[in-house]
Amino acid sequence: MPDDDLLQGLIVDLRRGTLVLAVLSSISSPKYGYSLLQDMENRGIRIEANTLYPLLRRLESQGLLESKWDTGESRPRKYYMLSERGRELYAKLRSEWRRMANEMENILREDELQ
Repeated sequence: MPDDDLLQGLIVDLRRGTLVLAVLSSISSPKYGYSLLQDMENRGIRIEANTLYPLLRRLESQGLLESKWDTGESRPRKYYMLSERGRELYAKLRSEWRRMANEMENILREDELQ
């Protein structure tokens, strides 16, 4: 079973690197945390609230997200949206992701042919 634990840890490491890109791609329009959580889950991206909310705060502190409180409903909600800087960096990250994914696919394909 130690290999199962190791594999799970390696999978977590792989996923951790993709969550920023997944969150940025999911905020094309303003969303509050729980709706973002549901949207990502519907798209097949598993992320827990105790991972998402600190990530949202970090992205906001880095200037990639902006937030605004909506107090017009019975329960106040904090809505997140991409900032101008966030849109610019998201486009660059998206391009980098595609480049890296293509490189990895080439490496894996070569390995399978050996």
